Amino acid sequence: MKDGRGGQEEGGGSSRDKKLHKTEKDQSWIPKIIKKRVCTTFVEDSFSNGALCQCGSRREDHDSAALGDFFGTAIVNRWDSAQHSSEKPTDAFGELHFTGSSKRHSYFLRLSWDTLPSIVYTLMTNHWNLPAPNLVVSVVSGEGKTKVKTWVREVLRQGLVKASQSTGAWIVTSGLREGISRWVGEAVRDHATAASSVSNNKVVALGIASWGLVKNKEQLVSPEGSFPAKYHVQNSSRDSCFLDNNYQAFLLVDDGSVGRRGGEMGFRAKMEDYISHQRTGIWGSGSIDIPVVCMLISGEASMLERVDLSLKKSMPWLVLAGSGGLADFLSDLLENLSSAPVVQSSGEGDSEAGPSGDLKERVVERVKKYFPAEEEPDKLAEQALSIYQNKGLITVYHGEQEGPNDFDTVLLKTLVGASKQRTSVDASPYNEELKLAVTWNRDDIAKSELFNGDIQWRYEDLEESMTDALINDKPQFVRLFTENGLNIVEYLTYGRLESLYSTVPDGTLLYQLLQRRLVERNRIAVSVSTPAGGQKSPTSVTTESLQCDPEVKFSLFEVSGVLELLMGDVCQPFYYDPLKMAHISSKRKALKHASKLLSGECLYRTHRCLFPWASLFIWAVLQNRSEMAIFFWEMAGESVLSALSGCKILRELSKLEDETETKLSMKELAQRFENLAHDMFGACYRSDESRSFKLLIRKSPFWGGSTCLQMGMGADARLFFSNDGVQSLLSQIWWGDMKRNTEVWRLLLTFFCPFLCYTNLISFRTEEQQEEEPQEDGLSHDDNYGTTVFSFSDIKHLKADSQYPHTPRTGTVRGRLQTRRPPQHPFIVSRWRQFWFAPVTSFLGNVLLYFLFLLLFAYVLLVDFKPPPPHGPAITEYVLYFWVFTIVCEEIRETFFQGTMTWRQRMRVYIQDVWNKCDLIAIILFIIGLICRMFEWSYGFGQNVLCVDYMVFTLRLIHIFAINRQLGPKIIIVGKMMKDVFFFLFFLGVWLMAYGVANQALIYSYDPQPARIFRRVFYRPYLHIFGQIPVEEMDVGKDWDMPCTDNMTLVDGGAEPCRTMHSNWLVVILLVIYLLVTNILLINLLIAMFSYTFSKVQENSDIYWKFQRYNLIVQYHSRPSLAPPFIILSHINLLIKRHIRKVPSFKAQHFVLELKDKAANRLMTWETIQKEDFHTAQHKIQKSSDSEKLKRMSVKVDSVLNHLTENTNDFDHRLRALENEMENCVKALQWIMDTLEQGSTFKPPRPSPTLRDSLLSSVASP
Repeated sequence: MKDGRGGQEEGGGSSRDKKLHKTEKDQSWIPKIIKKRVCTTFVEDSFSNGALCQCGSRREDHDSAALGDFFGTAIVNRWDSAQHSSEKPTDAFGELHFTGSSKRHSYFLRLSWDTLPSIVYTLMTNHWNLPAPNLVVSVVSGEGKTKVKTWVREVLRQGLVKASQSTGAWIVTSGLREGISRWVGEAVRDHATAASSVSNNKVVALGIASWGLVKNKEQLVSPEGSFPAKYHVQNSSRDSCFLDNNYQAFLLVDDGSVGRRGGEMGFRAKMEDYISHQRTGIWGSGSIDIPVVCMLISGEASMLERVDLSLKKSMPWLVLAGSGGLADFLSDLLENLSSAPVVQSSGEGDSEAGPSGDLKERVVERVKKYFPAEEEPDKLAEQALSIYQNKGLITVYHGEQEGPNDFDTVLLKTLVGASKQRTSVDASPYNEELKLAVTWNRDDIAKSELFNGDIQWRYEDLEESMTDALINDKPQFVRLFTENGLNIVEYLTYGRLESLYSTVPDGTLLYQLLQRRLVERNRIAVSVSTPAGGQKSPTSVTTESLQCDPEVKFSLFEVSGVLELLMGDVCQPFYYDPLKMAHISSKRKALKHASKLLSGECLYRTHRCLFPWASLFIWAVLQNRSEMAIFFWEMAGESVLSALSGCKILRELSKLEDETETKLSMKELAQRFENLAHDMFGACYRSDESRSFKLLIRKSPFWGGSTCLQMGMGADARLFFSNDGVQSLLSQIWWGDMKRNTEVWRLLLTFFCPFLCYTNLISFRTEEQQEEEPQEDGLSHDDNYGTTVFSFSDIKHLKADSQYPHTPRTGTVRGRLQTRRPPQHPFIVSRWRQFWFAPVTSFLGNVLLYFLFLLLFAYVLLVDFKPPPPHGPAITEYVLYFWVFTIVCEEIRETFFQGTMTWRQRMRVYIQDVWNKCDLIAIILFIIGLICRMFEWSYGFGQNVLCVDYMVFTLRLIHIFAINRQLGPKIIIVGKMMKDVFFFLFFLGVWLMAYGVANQALIYSYDPQPARIFRRVFYRPYLHIFGQIPVEEMDVGKDWDMPCTDNMTLVDGGAEPCRTMHSNWLVVILLVIYLLVTNILLINLLIAMFSYTFSKVQENSDIYWKFQRYNLIVQYHSRPSLAPPFIILSHINLLIKRHIRKVPSFKAQHFVLELKDKAANRLMTWETIQKEDFHTAQHKIQKSSDSEKLKRMSVKVDSVLNHLTENTNDFDHRLRALENEMENCVKALQWIMDTLEQGSTFKPPRPSPTLRDSLLSSVASP
């Protein structure tokens, strides 16, 4: 063939060919497992004069073996697929393309009727990538070209397909372009077109038809598979047995027959039964089996057996009354025989329930009424009575009267009613309905039917459904459960949290990260658990490590490792307390301890999670589940810090993610959390300034002891740092006890004349101003919030407190009135420290002395740089060496003697800063230059290195002036433009090299000197850009006074070669082109790039500057007051205090506030109240928006229309009942008149009128 192979050859691209090749390779196993059916015995059809077999095929289509079995055919009266056909490898499978249709490819498979349903289901879900269903609706209808009523079409379009789309269902029909299956296909097509492209619940239309009934099936045949097969449909506007292009997949069941209907019914019933025993959700993680419901529309009497068999397997049925045929018969049977008794009939050895004779007669009458052509009404009546005994599994739906709008509710009630027949008496009657609503993600049904206040839900009823909602990302149900009786503290244990992480789908980034940590732990477990001389495989160790709970694949240790990778050094490791690893700092020791712990009893898994909402928030953020993460953020405490933490995690994940769409969604969600943190803290700051400051610097027990400022810096949350509240705190710390409006010239004057600090030249805040902050309602006489370091006044109070024991009423914190103050320092000492301990003073001293350092460095390089010893160095150079030594000492102190992190973490944090790298380069270059200048042979090189080092030290000024409001944003813009310069240099380098090489080769045919080549190939073309063009050398028409030679020997010796004359015209053309491209194209490109960068950064320059300002304030807040070289005195003082006197450092804990017990609870309660007020305000704003108003208006209009529709249906029902009553009255009156006419009591003067006569007379009257 073949069309399928030809379609593959017509692919237009290598990527498409690779994809097709991969698909073909993945499905190459199909013919080895799945078979087709071929007729092997010719059983003559008596009506065809021997031309046809009873299988439907012609005599010539059978092979010789089938035609030669005369003895077998002689004793056979009826052809049977099981006896007269054999299996062969299937020759029709793959992808299907309908010619003339732009729809994507469908899948198809030819298979034998006895194929195992498990193989087919695995093929559809794993290889065809059909989404696992939350519901299967099997539409059973009449055969052939049955005429479909208009209201039935509306039920299919507005009811069935719409409900299936909202639940993520499979709709199973024959898949042919005839009858009900055609209208189902068109309804699926219309809804797929109108639905959103990002909809999670897509309807899958699955066609299960008989292979022998399909027209043009020869176009599908290809022993190797078709990828795709081209399928041509003729007369698509009429009903026919062609495949419908609106279906996603086709299962073509082969029983060896041709043109016969019903061959697929057996396999279809087995497939429905198999699916009904599979679990819903991701990887079968749902709380219920996949619900399967059969929907009967019209139908023939022969389908009674199909209905009866499926009912015996507890398969629910939905009968569409009024659609005709079997559906009307069953609806009449169930509704009008409900009062008839079913008695026990005693038979010989048979104790089964049997119908009464009267009931059976009534059923036979109805069979004859609806199926007058049937020859065996008694047999059909027996099947109907068997169906009647399972009437609890059947729901009758009057679609013409009820309308299609509530069809999803009807489906739900059908499945609930069927489940009640199967569930135990002790089970809650609403559990199945709840599980179905969760499976279909229909929170609207759950709110209106289950959570309307009439049902008292128990924790046990919601526990399993809560897990289902969490795993399958249904946040609306999680919200409903928590609002209706589910206690999250009781629900979330550490074991359940591990099971949630173990359900992470394969292939996701989180799964890969967890798997990497698990492999690492198992590798350590091998080395620890393997005794000397013994061997143990990693597989056995993995089994042992999970033996305490086989279902748990990932433990909290793997989760902690992933969070440590993402969070970095911002916070301490997570979940170390339940793992009993809080005292372990070494990574290898932690791995060994975790392997040993997890191979034991794992008792911690039964403990309740200390911070359940925050743990679920991390779980949702790691999986990039936006709605779920937002809900958990709303429920968790520490809202500002949690939002910043989510932002940090998502931005780190986006750096590791490869999928573009997922990366973009992570960045969007991270920005959303940053906006929430900004807006939330803004609301807190407007409410209470003092408490909001404490909120920024409070250590969090869950988030590894980090603060909002530290997490915001780690998350690169520039918008958060631009908040007025954050900047107000930073300004307060920056100025210390001095007022913020102090002019710089006052600071400079006081710096050079320190005794002016005792005058009124600089204004300081008084004690009353520092303590004049709003008291907390009802909290002013309770325990204090803790201690933090803002200014010198706090430091001196903390220092005094360390010398005097605390009482419950003597704790100190800034801004709070105390019942007892420690003794104060004298005014001279306190004012002196107030000025010199302020970060702004430290910054000013560092700037001034750094300028002095650069002047000294320049003086040494330009004036006083003497030869190596014994003639040098000079005294000024020794002073320079000592100055740099004090700078090195300060860098060492900042790196290794500050904070509580390990030395590796400190080094990592130090290297991450760009300006620290600049300092490191400057120091290394200075050391190299210092060493080299001490020796005669390297003196010149050492001087060169020191000259370059001076440039590096000078560039360090850029960082110092970043604190300035005008210069800071410009420095950021310059840094951004440097990236543009690198891109420009790449383009320039390519063009410069292309021109330089060609120009050199055209001017000088032979010039082997490397120095001249380098200058003329790279340096001279670069100077061309700035207008330095040696015209005399490049243009032979000009005189060139440079002596040259054509002697190659002299040229090899270094002589100047002469120019080449014959190609000079090409040199001039290349020069013109080169200048045109560089001076006009590339230079203007660079200007355009600079303009774009400037305009882009300038819009947010204030945000960038405020973010950068934080680092500088932290740096100078933690620095000693003196600047290099006098900083050595501060270092000596610190050495004596810390290592000799053992005085703890209060300034080392800068920007950190540790709250405990009541103080922490009160601050968290206040933050929670602010969050509720914030959400209320946001809800009001959203409610007042135009879109919400339109939405509410549309809901009201829909409710009015539904009410009118219900009233109209009610009126129609009443009118129909009235017409029936009138008809009965007319019949009764007619009977009375007939009786009176037959009597002889009296004779009427004229005959009685009939209904027809009265109608005709009324019509004829004018």
